[in-house]
Amino acid sequence: MGRISRMGSESFSVLYEHAEVEYQNHEAEQLFLAYASTVHKSQGSEFPVVVMPVLTQHYVMLQRNLLYTGMTRAKKLLILIGSRKALEIAIANNTPQQRISLLEKRIRDWR
Repeated sequence: MGRISRMGSESFSVLYEHAEVEYQNHEAEQLFLAYASTVHKSQGSEFPVVVMPVLTQHYVMLQRNLLYTGMTRAKKLLILIGSRKALEIAIANNTPQQRISLLEKRIRDWR
């Protein structure tokens, strides 16, 4: 994966992790767009391939409902990256996280 680093009238450059590659404009069809999104933003959508990190470092996000939502976004292929332990934690965690939005207080103060 890379990022477009320069655009010219006849060519453009893509910066990859270890090199910058110049393409002629007619070679653009060789590249494919890639997108990243959160599980929260993807609700209601489907994608051909979903790559989902499941890591113990993201302990607060290891929840069964988030795992289910992420998994059900994949139409053809789901790739889980992480550890079996993190997956087990997420599956076992069916407790919704309490949101502290102070919404009730804000509504009272607004009146």
